[in-house]
Amino acid sequence: MEAVAKLRNVPTSPRKMRLVANLVRGQKVTRALGLLKFEANSGAARVEKLLLSALANWQQKNEDERIEDANLYIKEIFVDEGRQLKRLRPAPQGRGHRIRKRSNHVTLILDSKVEPLGSKAAAQQAAETKSADNAAAPKKTTRRSSAKKSTETTAEATA
Repeated sequence: MEAVAKLRNVPTSPRKMRLVANLVRGQKVTRALGLLKFEANSGAARVEKLLLSALANWQQKNEDERIEDANLYIKEIFVDEGRQLKRLRPAPQGRGHRIRKRSNHVTLILDSKVEPLGSKAAAQQAAETKSADNAAAPKKTTRRSSAKKSTETTAEATA
């Protein structure tokens, strides 16, 4: 099930915002949030807030499912040009230079990735969950006695 969130009239140039959008396109939601949290670009904070809004929209559509189990990823993110504010800046000899203050619109679409049965990706996903279950179980450790270690090292030294 898809969830859409839109951010309109952001006072940043579309080119700068596209740098951030390209950073998270196709990523899993948890990874994208981590990337955006520590990105230095000013648009990253706005895209992070937009991603959280899309998560809330998805949660509202799917109240019976958990976000952790849904395997959500950013299906689509694109940046369109918004309106331009045209201003004049004084220039030498009585002239005026035009300044274009650009804005943009960001659209983000989340979706849950469901692998078809029998595919390699589904098998890999099942293996990952199985290994995660095994990692949670306590491991048995065996220790070699120091006497065995010392005899092995002396045997190696004489050989």
